[in-house]
Parts: sequence; structure tokens; C-alpha cells
Amino acid sequence: MFRLTAIVYVLTATAIAGTIVTGLLTANVFDRASLAVGAVAGAIVALPAAWLIARQLLSLTRQ
Repeated sequence: MFRLTAIVYVLTATAIAGTIVTGLLTANVFDRASLAVGAVAGAIVALPAAWLIARQLLSLTRQ
């Protein structure tokens, strides 16, 4: 379970953090602190998301 969660986390964190940073740049927020906070927030939000996705993938493959 941990390996799958780690693999999914790499993909999920990149997508969520990238979306947040892109949203900040679209809103004309260019300071480094806001972009860093957005990237870290995306990485933190990706933790439970990756766990939920990995759990769902495991339950689908065990049937």
C-alpha cells in the first residue's frame, strides 16, 4: 500500500501544486512567498488525495 501511495503521491502532488501555482500566476500574484506557499499547500493537500486514490486502486484490483 505504501509503495502505491508514494507513486500516486508523486503524480498527484505535481498536478495539485501545479494547478495552484498556475492559478496564482493567472491572478497576477508573482511574489515568491505566495508561490512557495501555494506549492507547499498543494503538496500537503496531495497526501490524503494520494492515499484515497491508492486505496481505491487497490480495492478495484483485488476484485
